[in-house]
Amino acid sequence: MGDHKEQPLRVGAAVRRRRRALDLTLAVVAARSGLSVPFLSQIENDRARPSTSSLEKVADALRTTAVELLAAADPACSVDVVRADGTEPEPLPRTRSLVRGHHQMHASEFTGDHDAGREFQYRNDQLLYVADGAVEIEAEGRAYRLGRGDTLYLTGGVRHRWRAAESDTRVIVVAVAEHIEAVRDRPRRR
Repeated sequence: MGDHKEQPLRVGAAVRRRRRALDLTLAVVAARSGLSVPFLSQIENDRARPSTSSLEKVADALRTTAVELLAAADPACSVDVVRADGTEPEPLPRTRSLVRGHHQMHASEFTGDHDAGREFQYRNDQLLYVADGAVEIEAEGRAYRLGRGDTLYLTGGVRHRWRAAESDTRVIVVAVAEHIEAVRDRPRRR
């Protein structure tokens, strides 16, 4: 129960995201695929499930593959519980994904130390929330120290690095998934 793997996939959102990322209208995709605009609209709104043949035509029109569209599809369920593992704790540091599957949002929990030398730069926005302990973050040439309950919001493209400042640190990172075109690509600073 609550396991999205048992549910059918909704490919409509993946088709719409891909079409919009390419700045195409339904009419253009219809002309390229040989399918009707109303049928494509029904697919995008998950009111129609395309056959394998139709999905391949849509994928070709969107310059991708049916496999890629299915990989980017959303599970049909709206609720999925990820429980804390009750088994023997793993050695620190550790990372645990808080959202299963291929969704528009990604969330992870980091416990223990973190590689402070590694610099990150994500395409889309993210939020760091300190659940326990403290972290030191360097972003855009400034240093920040966050304690329990503090958050830091980073817009897409911001280069940053962080490390646990205390041994019992637990950080939750929530971000718009990389496969989503949430923001236009910003020019990179050199």
